[in-house]
Amino acid sequence: MNIDIIAPGRIKERYLRDAIDEYSKRLQRFCKLTIIEVADEKTPEHATPGEDELIKRKEGERIAKHLKDGAYVIALAIDGQELSSERFAAKLEDLALHGESHIQFVIGGSLGLDPAILKRANWRLSFSPMTFPHQLMRVILLEQVYRAFKINAHEPYHK
Repeated sequence: MNIDIIAPGRIKERYLRDAIDEYSKRLQRFCKLTIIEVADEKTPEHATPGEDELIKRKEGERIAKHLKDGAYVIALAIDGQELSSERFAAKLEDLALHGESHIQFVIGGSLGLDPAILKRANWRLSFSPMTFPHQLMRVILLEQVYRAFKINAHEPYHK
């Protein structure tokens, strides 16, 4: 299975890069993982709603360039479906059984995802009604993808 994670911005914090590297290494035996970073837009401190929409649109255009025809796109969105780790694992397994061999997860920037990206997505996933920094979300997503593969392989990791 091919899994892409597409997200705006570079990870500057060493501890987050280390965690991403660790989960990327662990995932090598389960899938081909690609992390695609697109340029993010700086958000002015007191941006107007119009400026916010323009920023999301620019980031969305950059993300859209990496979305592949035939890939199953999962947008991380606060209004998405919340699943337990077991149900998330079952969802990934079900996608694989139905021939989905390329899954692209899309994480939005600090303002969220452009509506065009949300519309393009095959499915929306939410990890919580809480808001997380998009840099940290990469680590959380990688950990849950790894956990899902371990659950589906009936290997110990999850209790």
